[in-house]
Formats: sequence, structure tokens, C-alpha cells
Amino acid sequence: MNNFWIILSHTYMSKVKTKSFVVTTILTLAIVIGLSNMTNIIGFFNKNSSEKIAVIDETSELLSPLQEQLKLTDSELILENYEAGAKEAEKAVEEGEYSGLLILDVDEANLPVATYKSMSISDVESYTVLQSGLQQVKTQMAANQINLTQEQLAALYEPVSVERVALEENAKTEEELSQARGLVYVLLFVIYFAVIMYANMIAMEVATEKSSRVMEILISSVSPIKQMFAKILGIGLLSLTQLILLLGVGYFSIKQNLDSMEGGFFSVFGFGAVSVSTIVYAVIFFILGYFLYATLAAFLGSLVSRIEDVQQMITPMTLLVVAGFMLAMFGLGNPDAPFVAVTSYIPFFTPMLMFMRVGMLTLPAWEPILGIAILLVSIILLAIFGARVYKGGVLMYGKTSSFKDIKKALQMTKSEK
Repeated sequence: MNNFWIILSHTYMSKVKTKSFVVTTILTLAIVIGLSNMTNIIGFFNKNSSEKIAVIDETSELLSPLQEQLKLTDSELILENYEAGAKEAEKAVEEGEYSGLLILDVDEANLPVATYKSMSISDVESYTVLQSGLQQVKTQMAANQINLTQEQLAALYEPVSVERVALEENAKTEEELSQARGLVYVLLFVIYFAVIMYANMIAMEVATEKSSRVMEILISSVSPIKQMFAKILGIGLLSLTQLILLLGVGYFSIKQNLDSMEGGFFSVFGFGAVSVSTIVYAVIFFILGYFLYATLAAFLGSLVSRIEDVQQMITPMTLLVVAGFMLAMFGLGNPDAPFVAVTSYIPFFTPMLMFMRVGMLTLPAWEPILGIAILLVSIILLAIFGARVYKGGVLMYGKTSSFKDIKKALQMTKSEK
């Protein structure tokens, strides 16, 4: 048993000290901090970047109400009346004095029409703000033409009140669903990238030792089965080390900037308080998903003798992870779809799909428990089968052609008995 812990600690320490691990962790932490502070970063660069728009008002009546409308929306666009003519205004835009030129006029119904000129039509933000402001001005002018009062206009555009009521007992409220969606969304990415990255690392570790013939020395003192599980646990501890750092920094960084995270992404995926059970299930399905794919990666890695063949051998495993992730992304918008429920019991999809359903829906206790049981049984069966393949696979050298090598590895395991 001492040899098991020696291999485990060696796998962990050798990886955690590598420059690639340190650099990757630091860069990822920087990205996490940057993303959680994105609102502040954008605000810093935009604080003194108010855009000036030259306006030629052919009617002499539209500029003022448009300016008032932009003030109501807290727009940073500055509209300046330009009287020198369209040619001179276009030249001023080309020279960078203005960001764009807005020409205002009215149509046959005496309602606003406009032309917006800028150096590139990729300037979508300013165009959208101006279009929205002009739409409000047009609405007000049309209302005045048919003698609608402000109260009547407000009533006309007031959204229809539709209350959503869930008939299912103990169903999540809309606020709880939004909060759960945020955690599920983030942790699905964590599970996806962790499985791909660390399972690949295990396969690469085994293939590297085989290609350097270190395996021949190891198997003389430690059984291949101990080697496999020592490497799985060693890389597992490595992944936990990195993930604890990333999630810890990300959590505290988001908490610090929670007040500024409004609208867009954060209006859909809330990051408020979530239930303890959702977090517990996240940890359980992450760990079980890791061991499922790590065991698969370990014995697939044992079948190759060259590092160049690793990616080809584990491609089907990677496709399974990608398929599960894509199904989970779809399930975020429709978590109670029948095919999502059915596929959540397929072992290779269970870590992501069952966790997504637990987070988004109020499921009876037997469903996640059944999912956990399926994963445990799958891991045990895969570990038994994988250990037998691993035991023969580590003794195989030469070019790896296909998954037919699994049969050869099993035959070599039997011949040793």
C-alpha cells in the first residue's frame, strides 16, 4: 500500500510543480478576475469617451426632443447642431471631429425620418441608441396628431401583466430558478472543462511513462491496478487544487462586484443565494463524473505507446463529454423535456444532465439518487474492466491501430494469470 501512496504523491507533486500548471493557473485566475470585473473595466475605458454626433435638422424641430429623449435613457451620446452643410459635416466625421452625422427630416405624414452616416456601419451601438430615441420621438408625434394624452399613450404601451403560477407542489419560484440557473451554468462549464483537461492529463501521463519505458520498472514493483488508481487520485487532487483556487477567487470577485452586475448575462443567470442541496449535488456529480471519465482515460492511455496517439485514442471519450455538455446547454432552456430526462440516466451524460435537472427542477429524491447509483455502478464496472485492460495495456508496445488493441490487452492480462 505504501507504493500506492508513493505513486499518488509523486503524480500530484510532479504535476503541481510544473511550469505549465503554474502558468495555466495564474493565467486562468487572471481571466476569472477580469471577467468578474468586466463591468468596471468597460466603465474605466468609457468614462471619458462620450461620442459627439453632428446633427443637421432640416425641420429645426426634431433635435431638441431627441436630445431630451436621450437624456431620459442616460445615453452618453452628445448631439451637436451642425449648420455648415452636409459636405462639411461629412468631412468633419472623416477627420475624427465627430463620430457620425445624423440628418433629420420628416416624411409625407409629418413623422421623423433620418439618415445616419459614420466611417463604418459596424458602429452599431450609436446607431441603435439614435434609432431607439427617434422611435420614441416618432411615437410622441404620432400620438399628438391623433390627440392622445400622455396617460393614454402610457396605457397603450404598458406591458400586459401575465402572472406565472406553478401548479407543481414545492416548485421553484422564478427568482429561485434564475439563481439556480446561474450556478448550474457555471458549474456545467467547470465539469466540462475539468473532465476534458484532467482526463486527457491522465491519458498523457500513462502514455508518457510507457514511451519512456518507465512503466517496465514500475510494474516490477507495483501492480498496474495500483498504478492506475494512484494516477487517477493524484490527478484528481491536482484538479481539486486548481478548481478550489479558481472557484474561490471567482466567488469572492463576483461577490465584490455583484451590485454592478446588472442586465445582460447577469439578468438571466442570477448569482444570488442558492440552496445547499444544489451545491452538494454539484460536488457529488462533479466527483463521480471525474472518476467515470478518468478511469476511461487511464485504460485508453495504457493502450498507446506513443504520445502522438493519445488524442486519437481518447477522441470518442471527448465526443461523449461534448455531447453531454451540448444536451445540458439545451436543457437549461427546457429542463423538463422528455429526451433530456431519459438521457440523464445514460452514465456518460448523467454528471451534467442530472445535475442540470436537479438544479433547475424540483425532482423527487429517487431521481438524483438513482442517477448517483447508476454512476457508482458504472464507475465500479468500468474500473474492473479498465483495470484488466490497463494491466495488459501497459505491457503493449508498438503502433496503436484501433480499439482492437483492447482485446489484445485483455488477452495479455489472461496470459499472466
